Amino acid sequence: MSREYDDIPGTYVMDSKHCRAGYHLNMFCMSLNNKANRDAFRDDEAAYLEAFPMTEAQKQSVLERDWLGMLRLGGNIYYTFKLAVFDGHSMQYVGGKMSNISEEQFRQMMVSGGRSIEGNRSKKEQARG
Repeated sequence: MSREYDDIPGTYVMDSKHCRAGYHLNMFCMSLNNKANRDAFRDDEAAYLEAFPMTEAQKQSVLERDWLGMLRLGGNIYYTFKLAVFDGHSMQYVGGKMSNISEEQFRQMMVSGGRSIEGNRSKKEQARG
């Protein structure tokens, strides 16, 4: 089923379909609230992930710290950010990685009012580009 917001580039809406797809990925991220779980994950990331019935692509995105990939695969930014905090990263760092710019460039873009809406309203608009 096509939804109106499917045309917005770079947007992963946590609708029911996306939420179901990312449930186990998000529960893994939530598990990092517990120190014992953080320690276990730190000891052997791949082995720890086996406790969560995620897809192989989701597991790989975690291991590679593919922030945008996690969102594409059902991750919720509020949950996946727990992994960034685990790694000692800021939200600006993650935003920069997802935007292919440095943490400082991302921070400055946000301070300056954010990304321009021009060319970012719809995928159709980008195609006409």
